[in-house]
Amino acid sequence: MHSLRLKAHEERRLRAGHLWAYSNEIDTAVTPLKGLKPGTLCRLEDARGKALGVGYVHPNVLLSVRLLSGQADALIDREWFERRLRQALSLRERLYPSPHYRLVFGESDGLPGLVIDRYGDLLSVQLTTAGMEALKEPLLEALQRLLKPKGILFRNDNAMRQTEGLPSEDEVWGEVPEEVELLESGVRLLAPLRAGQKTGFFYDQHANRDRVLPYVRGARVLDVFSYVGGWAARAAAAGATSVACIDSSELALDYAARNMAAQGAAPETLRGDALDLIKQLRAEGRQFDVVVVDPPALIKRKKDEEAGQAHYAALNRAAMHLLAADGILVSCSCSHHLSEEQLQRILLRESRQAGRRLQILERGGQGPDHPVHPAIPETLYLKAFYCRATVG
Repeated sequence: MHSLRLKAHEERRLRAGHLWAYSNEIDTAVTPLKGLKPGTLCRLEDARGKALGVGYVHPNVLLSVRLLSGQADALIDREWFERRLRQALSLRERLYPSPHYRLVFGESDGLPGLVIDRYGDLLSVQLTTAGMEALKEPLLEALQRLLKPKGILFRNDNAMRQTEGLPSEDEVWGEVPEEVELLESGVRLLAPLRAGQKTGFFYDQHANRDRVLPYVRGARVLDVFSYVGGWAARAAAAGATSVACIDSSELALDYAARNMAAQGAAPETLRGDALDLIKQLRAEGRQFDVVVVDPPALIKRKKDEEAGQAHYAALNRAAMHLLAADGILVSCSCSHHLSEEQLQRILLRESRQAGRRLQILERGGQGPDHPVHPAIPETLYLKAFYCRATVG
């Protein structure tokens, strides 16, 4: 196995539990990166030659090594994958009564470059790195032995694969339908597996959707950036008097309407730009008792921080204008580059601009099937504030 040696003192972060090494931390004069095939397994060493573990390398990107094991002699084969997958599975089976959850969350489950969502006997998989792509065969064997799925969809249409020089066409193993049914806290929902966003559904908001239920009974609810209407459908099942969804995707809104109707609600869907539609509803004199603002990541890179914060501010200010006198705003952000403190400051500032007195009632984050790696801040990304916005 090829060895890569770090420069002096560059091992501190890895000894503290981190799993990444950058190309500028590697002593390329002693152990050259150039010429290595992306995805090659390597043994990573500190400057004195002491092994830090085994990982895979990509010589042409800044994040060049991701550790798979802290054991210098680790054999990364089917049995290794089975052990890691069993560890991941044991947590989810302890937490969820039905097999509908994120089974693997990358580095947090000791499987960097791998995301797996489970829909019963179907799996939606993202291999985001050349290293994990090179290990697809033992991974597939382990999944077959452990879970015996009917079908596996490899969703390859993400930006990281392009950065890693990987193809973007989806791949299918077994039988994979166009849509899937999932169960979330007893509520059945449909999602477009093959044509939907990312891995088909957003399991990370499960606990937050549970948390909103006491606020929606007898309420008029608006779900902004609804995708397939997860918030709205759960609200309808919990006794909301009306539910409405805003999204830019016709496919997503078709599923949202079906999911709301399945809970006995009369579905209302509005397609277009979220901010424009919120302003249109205000102009029409519409009001809601609960508004959920759950946008995609508006700050994907550090350099987008200023524009992204302005977008979050505009959305939340507009949403507050739609709230009834004693309304509830659920404000979410999945941008790692926006901290919880920054989002709280935005909410305070925009509530004052909207003439509202804000009370933060609860805070939420990603569900436990998206565990946080304590040494990798990037694995902590989801924030949710449950706010009461009163008048006067």
